[in-house]
Amino acid sequence: MSTDNYLRFIWEGCLRNERKYQELLYKVLSPKMMAVCMRYAKDKDEAQDIMQEGFIKIFKNLGNYRNEGSLEGWIRHIMVNTAITRYRKAKSMVLVDDFGENDTLSGSAYNNNTLETADLMNLIQQLPDSYRSVFNMYAIEGYSHQEIGNSLGISELLSRTTLCRARGILKTRLSKLQVREQHCLAG
Repeated sequence: MSTDNYLRFIWEGCLRNERKYQELLYKVLSPKMMAVCMRYAKDKDEAQDIMQEGFIKIFKNLGNYRNEGSLEGWIRHIMVNTAITRYRKAKSMVLVDDFGENDTLSGSAYNNNTLETADLMNLIQQLPDSYRSVFNMYAIEGYSHQEIGNSLGISELLSRTTLCRARGILKTRLSKLQVREQHCLAG
């Protein structure tokens, strides 16, 4: 049975409100959905909260999936929207000009001049909430600046500016990582 067929089989059980299928859907998709939520969260605890909220929305709105497109894609979309909604409730959009010279890059691991996925995730998670949300929505999820603006309640120009600043911060921090790595390898 293919993965898509297996998910459809599980989904049919969820539509019948059978708890074992809901648990199975959670077990099958939670690792992938956790990865999505981690991109929007400050830490693992917040990501787990977002994921839980997302699955609650999914189980409350089972009938809203119209069998158009990928079921996993529909669930992923709900997770992203849950993260965005949580962000909007928590803070208004504020641009931050200065992060200080002593920003730490904690938890970074290096392996023979290669930057690991965990290092990149760590750098993205260190971005301020507004920067992280816009960066993820544009660079990873593929939203347009107009869609980001509509979702976050900001102008398209502010979305573009925020993305530019987020990229600048990430470039600076990546440069610092490279300098540190070169220093460690030389010393």
